[in-house]
Amino acid sequence: MAEKNSGSIEMAVKEEKAGSVNVAPKEGKAARKTSHPDKKSPNYIFYADADEVNMLDTKDDSDYINIEEMYQKKQRMNGFDPEYNNIVDYIVKITRQIWKEKDIGLIYDTYSTSVSVHKGLINSHGVNEVISGTLQTLHAFPDRKGLGWSVIWSGNDEDGFFTSHRGRSVATNLGDSLYGPATGKKVMFRTSADCLILNNKIHEEWLVMDTYHLVLQLGLDPVEVAKKMAKSTLKLAPAIQFGFKETAEMGLPPKVFTPSSDEFEIGEFMQLVFNRIWARRSFNFVREYYEENAVVHYVCNKDVIGASEIQGMFMSLFASVPNGKVIVERVTCNKRGSESDWDVAVRWRIQGMHEGTGYFGAPSGKAIDIAGISHYKIRNEKILEEWLLFDGMEVLRQIHLPTEQDSEQHAGAAVDDGNFTGVS
Repeated sequence: MAEKNSGSIEMAVKEEKAGSVNVAPKEGKAARKTSHPDKKSPNYIFYADADEVNMLDTKDDSDYINIEEMYQKKQRMNGFDPEYNNIVDYIVKITRQIWKEKDIGLIYDTYSTSVSVHKGLINSHGVNEVISGTLQTLHAFPDRKGLGWSVIWSGNDEDGFFTSHRGRSVATNLGDSLYGPATGKKVMFRTSADCLILNNKIHEEWLVMDTYHLVLQLGLDPVEVAKKMAKSTLKLAPAIQFGFKETAEMGLPPKVFTPSSDEFEIGEFMQLVFNRIWARRSFNFVREYYEENAVVHYVCNKDVIGASEIQGMFMSLFASVPNGKVIVERVTCNKRGSESDWDVAVRWRIQGMHEGTGYFGAPSGKAIDIAGISHYKIRNEKILEEWLLFDGMEVLRQIHLPTEQDSEQHAGAAVDDGNFTGVS
């Protein structure tokens, strides 16, 4: 059984790394079962029933770990330590123990020795780099406290679990960091992370943090910080390259997604949202897919309320990458009692040329990759609330990466191309 599990997660990681829209971890039949079994969903859309676990919802981590035993829901967790009741319980407890209780050694028990962590275009590998990033973060922000808001999940203990969790951290910058000397300032920043998990170990993680908001709160200039980051990561995380195929695609209109019927199905609904609003920029569909007073919790702790403001948010974002290609990497759907009510997590990317004036300022002509994670609360077949997150500093870093001419001029200059952890 151990060999079978190991093979499953290895295949999951390989498939997840393989490409763009049509990639996802291998998961069991139960996880793939849809509410409409006659409809074949794309292989990047997954389903699970929230009733199988104790969802985090409005509870903080202290409330969660003190749920009365009679209300604790038990999943089959073969290969996991017996203290974990279900996969949500696993994420809440290890996050609390590592960050709040400062049990850094737990990382050795809960991360694979060969784990891959993705932060935009910056990738780190191995459990020792996770340890390093955690220690550097706690050195700079020793009182960091995290509050979890949601864990959306799918999978099983045989083929591997998947989780997407979001939270908020508050801390004081009492130690020097990558960004500079300690400022003594209090900060708050949001994070989201997707994880592939099997046999008590996280094997791959996609981390998105609002470090742009963090830098602003530290009183620093994001552009100057981005330039420093760009120089130190020139070889570690170079700019994405566009070939003929990608250039040719920029001249083609995005295809129109056609649902299989008029009946609401959550997987197809999410495809409609990302096809109509994101890929085709038909922002009029905001009024159809969102509740009238829907709220989008946007980057920099900004709440965007109502259809008009949400349309403006999308227009500003896509104005920076007017011909950008939208890639949906994964959709995870948790049923919340009825076929009309769901919690959904989507990991996505926007790839294209920074050739317009928008959220990221004056056009630079650079190729950029905006990697993000969005969480949705969908009630009565419409989006009631959304948490949309991407790392603005990572995009600015790409915009300010030195050109080949700049690199030649600075040849021989000291450049730190080691592990760039920033904040974890």
